Amino acid sequence: MKTITYFLLFLVFSSQAQVLYESVPSNSLSEPRNIKIQLPRNYETNQDKSYPVIVVMDGDYLFEPVAGSVDYYSYWEDMPQAIVVGIMQPDRMSDTYYSDENFLPAETGAAFFEFVGMDLFPWLSKKYHLAPFNVVVGHDVTAAFSNYYLMKSPPLFSAYISLSPDLAPEMTNRLLPVFQNTENQLFYYQATGSEDIESLRESTLAFDQELKAIENDRFHYYFDDFENASHYSLAGRAIPNALEKVFSVYRPISKKEFNDVLLKSDSPYDYLVSKYETIENLFGLKDQIRINDFIAVAAALDKKADWEGFENLGKLARKEYPETILGAYYLGRALEGQGEPKKALRTYEGALVLKDVANINKDLLMMRAQRIKDDFGY
Repeated sequence: MKTITYFLLFLVFSSQAQVLYESVPSNSLSEPRNIKIQLPRNYETNQDKSYPVIVVMDGDYLFEPVAGSVDYYSYWEDMPQAIVVGIMQPDRMSDTYYSDENFLPAETGAAFFEFVGMDLFPWLSKKYHLAPFNVVVGHDVTAAFSNYYLMKSPPLFSAYISLSPDLAPEMTNRLLPVFQNTENQLFYYQATGSEDIESLRESTLAFDQELKAIENDRFHYYFDDFENASHYSLAGRAIPNALEKVFSVYRPISKKEFNDVLLKSDSPYDYLVSKYETIENLFGLKDQIRINDFIAVAAALDKKADWEGFENLGKLARKEYPETILGAYYLGRALEGQGEPKKALRTYEGALVLKDVANINKDLLMMRAQRIKDDFGY
């Protein structure tokens, strides 16, 4: 029942975004390669906005579940809007061919490897607004093949979603030093299931143990082992999990983040600034700070009686939302906490011409202003 419900969500949300069918000219392959592209909602009206790219190998069958998940999660702001590109691979074994001597891409495999980096991305960058964060998704042989892009310096992709990979010999030995020594932020997710192909499950579980032992703050590793999931059904469960984990820093501040991180932070205000700096540095996105994140940080500041933090938050809110009363409300709270009731009163009353925002409205400002008048006889 859950599988059917989630499949219906894929269909509903995929239908809202724009899907294009294109043919990419190639100097690497002997012919153009067909692709599917899902553009984010309102892409045409956001000409100044850039988007991460999610490349889906096996676009013949993996594109729709990935595109549906991306549209669903980005709708709820649990990940940034992204451009999803599905590569059609009618002969996937030819595309992923590697040499039996050195186990590196050879012949048709080498040509496909070059196509992605030398043909597809330059073509995409000419047509669309790309952010400097790329994700690749693959299944069994294409998941394994995607790992070859980690051997480039810097890697072509920042995040790798590997579903029941059919790893080439020596692949794990080649990847471990990359992960141990990377100076780039790298995200790596792999999944298997209890009903997966036995040989692939065993190699994935063994690789998981090696990856868990890596100590590098720039390497972010995630793993799922799904109960009662087959080689094919695990993809439907892994894709949303993988996207959620890769883009976890992008999500609005949750209750868990509030309790486990924000309340324990020395400075909730600094945490907020750092969170959005990380989003900009990692994904290349300079997003407006969410109203809900302002409210969460303000609640933490209130619990800590951090009036300097409130003052900084008010200045930031004025910059981010100058037409609203948000900044004035936080500045007024800071002034009250710092023992400046008359200044706080003027700040509240001076903001009554501005717009309400969320649950911070003019009634709240007037209530706090009246309380100051009653307490101090102004």
